[in-house]
Amino acid sequence: MPASAPTPTHCPYCALQCAMTVTPVDGGVPEIRARDFPTNGGALCRKGWSAAQLLGSPERITQPLLRGDDGELRPATWDDALDAVADRARGIRRDHGADAVAVFGAGGLTNEKAYQLGKFARLALGTAMIDYNGRFCMSSAAAAGNRAFGLDRGLPFPLTDLGRADAILLLGSNVAETMPPFVRHLQGARDAGGLMVVDPRRSPTAKLTEDGAGLHLMPTPGTDLQLLLGLAHVVLTEGLSDEAYLADRTVGRDAIVRSVAPWWPERVQASTGIPAGLVREAAHRLAAAAETARSGGPGVYILTGRGVEQHANGTDTTTAAINLALLLGLPGTTAGGYGTLTGQGNGQGGREHGQKSDQLPGYRKITDPAHRAHVAAAWGVDESLIPGPGVPATELLHSLGLPGGPRMLMVHGANVAVSAPDAGRVIAGLRRLDFLVVSDFFLSETAAEADVVLPVLQWAEEEGTMTNLEGRVLRRRRATEPPGQARSELWILSELARRLDAPGRYPADPREVFAELREASRGGLADYSGISYEELDAGAAVYWPCPDGTADADGTGNVVGAGGTNAADASRLSGTPRLFLERFAHPDGRARLVPVRLSAPAETLNEPGSLTLLTGRLLEHYQSGAQTRRVPELAAARPEPRAELHPSTALALGVADGDAVSISNDRGRAVARASLTADVRPDCVFLPFHFGGDGSANLLTPGLTDPISSMPAFKNTSVVVRGLRTAAEPQAILAGAR
Repeated sequence: MPASAPTPTHCPYCALQCAMTVTPVDGGVPEIRARDFPTNGGALCRKGWSAAQLLGSPERITQPLLRGDDGELRPATWDDALDAVADRARGIRRDHGADAVAVFGAGGLTNEKAYQLGKFARLALGTAMIDYNGRFCMSSAAAAGNRAFGLDRGLPFPLTDLGRADAILLLGSNVAETMPPFVRHLQGARDAGGLMVVDPRRSPTAKLTEDGAGLHLMPTPGTDLQLLLGLAHVVLTEGLSDEAYLADRTVGRDAIVRSVAPWWPERVQASTGIPAGLVREAAHRLAAAAETARSGGPGVYILTGRGVEQHANGTDTTTAAINLALLLGLPGTTAGGYGTLTGQGNGQGGREHGQKSDQLPGYRKITDPAHRAHVAAAWGVDESLIPGPGVPATELLHSLGLPGGPRMLMVHGANVAVSAPDAGRVIAGLRRLDFLVVSDFFLSETAAEADVVLPVLQWAEEEGTMTNLEGRVLRRRRATEPPGQARSELWILSELARRLDAPGRYPADPREVFAELREASRGGLADYSGISYEELDAGAAVYWPCPDGTADADGTGNVVGAGGTNAADASRLSGTPRLFLERFAHPDGRARLVPVRLSAPAETLNEPGSLTLLTGRLLEHYQSGAQTRRVPELAAARPEPRAELHPSTALALGVADGDAVSISNDRGRAVARASLTADVRPDCVFLPFHFGGDGSANLLTPGLTDPISSMPAFKNTSVVVRGLRTAAEPQAILAGAR
């Protein structure tokens, strides 16, 4: 029987942040129940329902681990572990400079921990070398949103607005598997036959368009930009654009006309494989729905995900999607808009408050003197103590242990040995380091390489705030007691800061940290100064920016210009649920139409004898799988990596369903079991990225990055697939891939 009352909180996984309650049970796994909430409507996916099993997992790290002279990790006291970290940090800084110590954060950390980690890196360590795994997730969409609108927020409108849409164009996101409760918000568009999904796979999300529910556009991998240029071409040349909106609220129309002129539908067909008639049909469906929406009808939305963003041209491709939305007159109106689907639980808040290499709290630029001065005042230090910008995540990780690169790395909440591009290169870098410190609750593939492993709290054991995919700030509440000696990262950072004689304050209480975060963000684009724990605990729906009425608005992109407070019911809503209704966040209040053009491909695909590797997620697993592979029912459902091949491709390769196969290129080799399905194109192989060891998809992905956002090109790379001819049992072949 339950031993105490249920505690309301939110799921630990994706940015949907589904609402749930957690009730401790004497001697057993805490009980989880779904809670009715606008994002999930009382539903949870398999990962959410089973999340409590992680709390008492027998694989949980419950005391610090310190690597001995014999190379083995052994239990240690907190004092010994933290003294070792502080001593090595001091020594490496003294001998090699402050930037020889680096920090890598995560989009799963609470706002408080993300904020404190950025402050700790820059003041306690004095290093510019901090970035986080959100660089792998949201950076291209953020860069595109900033240059188009002057401000980036995943969804600049409440998620529930999508449920009232007649038409939705969804590019590069398989929400039916990655965040299943999201699918309920697509139902209106499905009922109207207006759900359009762009995906080179016939994914579960693409299948939602069947039986008259919409269109599935199945492009050749890596050709999303050409498709979007073609849709914009049809809109402009066939008189479907909203010219009054373009004249009143945007700049750059003429340059867009020139940039899309070469992309008539027949040329798009030759490049993408999508029939020209289907390109025209999709453009006309969007435009007709937009015209109806302008007259008060259901809305129209264009949404992007990692499938179109994780490319060397990801910023330009996302920009092309925004351009299409602007041509239709959608952003900043009640007729619809553009949004990107944030992946990680706090991917939005994680990048707003200081983990990103070029940003300070409140979405302030680390190179802007006024922004630096404001944050320094909030921190109570001289501005000169704040270093300049560091380097983006891929560059940081690929420089580990090399001349001029970091010699010590502190990792918080990330599993870079599995999640980073060209993972073999990253693992080699981890092993070159003088000292590696990992804070985690399991011995992940990255933690297994560490010199010190610090056991931290899980989601149901801590207090704090998260920011979901729609910019809504939520309360994470403590529902259970942590096991053993596990401690909060806030406590760890506080103890290390004391040992390092760091300037500034490093409270371990999340409420105190949040109070300082409010001041540091005051007047910034991501202004949290009007948000309080009390308001969140009372059930208010609070969306940033949320100034408290005294926030200055000049010099930071004009907070009021970003939309101001537009709550329909001030007793229930606070902040800015819908951005840009009055003006965009550029100084002149107008959105930018930014022309983009096709450039040479970063990597040659579809050469004779090769296939294009597609990577993505599974319903049962999350990110690097460090958590979900430790949940028995999820691991049983998907115990190993499966390489999806078209039956005709498998026949040509001599591979049968269930055979072990190798997938290789010049960077590495992965091993998986073949699954034959007509849902994948004959020129492709799909491999999930949740597995480590020999099953790691990122052993194959390149270190190439987008020149604007530094987003890695995860999604398309050339590989060779071969059947494994061996007398060994398949289980033995694949043992290292789990």
